[in-house]
Amino acid sequence: MQFRHDPVYPSRRSPVMANNVVATSQPLATQAGIEILHRGGNAVDAAIATAATLTIVEPVSNGLGSDAFCILWDGNQLHGLNASGRAPAAWTQSRFKDGMPERGWDSVTVPGAISAWVELSEKFGKLPLAEVLAPAIRYAEEGFIVSPVVGAAWARGAAELKDQPGFADHFMPDGRAPMAGERFINRHAAATLRAIAETNGKSFYEGEIAETIAAFAKETGGVITCEDLAGHSVERCGTISQSFGDVDLHEIPPNGQGIASLMALGILKHTSIGDHGPDDLISLHLQIEAIKLAYTDLHRYVADRRFMTDIPETALLDPEYLKARAGLIRMDQAQDFGPGTPKKGGTVLLTTADASGMMVSFIQSNYDGFGSGVVVPGTGIALQNRGSCFSADPTHPNCVAPGKRPFHTIIPGFVMKNGSPLMAFGMMGGQIQAQGHVQLLLRTQLWGQDVQTAADAPRWRMIENLKVNCEPHMSEANFQGLSDLGHCIHVERPDNFFGFGGAQLVQRLPEGGYSAGSDPRKDGQAAGF
Repeated sequence: MQFRHDPVYPSRRSPVMANNVVATSQPLATQAGIEILHRGGNAVDAAIATAATLTIVEPVSNGLGSDAFCILWDGNQLHGLNASGRAPAAWTQSRFKDGMPERGWDSVTVPGAISAWVELSEKFGKLPLAEVLAPAIRYAEEGFIVSPVVGAAWARGAAELKDQPGFADHFMPDGRAPMAGERFINRHAAATLRAIAETNGKSFYEGEIAETIAAFAKETGGVITCEDLAGHSVERCGTISQSFGDVDLHEIPPNGQGIASLMALGILKHTSIGDHGPDDLISLHLQIEAIKLAYTDLHRYVADRRFMTDIPETALLDPEYLKARAGLIRMDQAQDFGPGTPKKGGTVLLTTADASGMMVSFIQSNYDGFGSGVVVPGTGIALQNRGSCFSADPTHPNCVAPGKRPFHTIIPGFVMKNGSPLMAFGMMGGQIQAQGHVQLLLRTQLWGQDVQTAADAPRWRMIENLKVNCEPHMSEANFQGLSDLGHCIHVERPDNFFGFGGAQLVQRLPEGGYSAGSDPRKDGQAAGF
């Protein structure tokens, strides 16, 4: 396929084309990955270096207390990795009879990102972990200049989280959030990163760092223990996939929302979407309706896959079921769908690729901005609030329970074609992620847009029922047309850090090398050599 670069959307960027590439949401992190590639590291080393640096230079989205997932092509085989953490042993249903808190210790599950770095480094990396973490340590110790989008999100997060344990002392020097253009130094995080490098991550889960986390939890109302941390493990989970035309979209299996992208594509296969262009009214309508159908099932049935006993993932992806769901779509009217009855049976995203053919899609997140707001003193560890994604409903498969993984929004994506790797990609942004995967795949694979054009293009985000938020650079004709079909359209400026996501894409070129694109909604960049 010949890919078109049509700079018809606002950023006017061109894709970066090179033999080795990195794309992510913060330029210093992109350069950290490029630095490691220049040192002889591979795409996995570059991904770890980039991810570690992002914990320092984009703390509004992720941190040393994040969770993580990865899909990578190692040159011969596709791998899926789930490093999301589990609920503490003390998290019984009775503890949460009043619902799941969104902030504080009772939203913190065991953080898994560090275990992902270690697993990837040991199994696929070329350079020592200490060398790979060196750029992140440098930015933490010497400081970095806060970038504009990160600075704005920092101010919003600080206003809400200043009273959470440890937050103000760590993230609000002089009593306020640092502004864009100011330098922020994080020496405690530098020390933690050194300890992780020296012990290959063991100190985080079994040593001094683990003891510090558990002690601070006990002191400030949390229940996470050294035993909870020591019990964490990474799962080599493989991928699940859905064909669409001549490509296959691969996602991580549940507990993540990637299955919704596969369901939506499986529904769209049975529509006329291929007869319409990327910004045509009917193509937008069909995508929105397919996503609504997929998300109603997502929120009803998806959880830690060990607990999806009544409706397993195979039932949700059953071709006949998806065909039947597609039959519910009306071309002339938006609908408010309910869940079907299958047969029983803010985040950072980065992509890297190297000249050897290795390609990586890696995502890590503290979830809602800074996450729980809890920062462990003396460590620089800001902890995620992934536990808030559990349900307190005892009848729901995603109901909170000890040792259970919560439903996750963060998902890496990967596209294969005829058994060969084609595109490592993804998008940060909470609930838009699975919706965004569908939009990006269709733009690049069905409509032939290059990766940067696809990242620049106007996005929509299904909220609930008939509500759809759209970016302002979508055409007025489409706003009116969608409204006429019954969609409740709200035009939302992309000032919301998470609202329309942040995409990063790397696609293999037909004659070798890669094309990389980075979302203009963030501070980031794609770079290569």
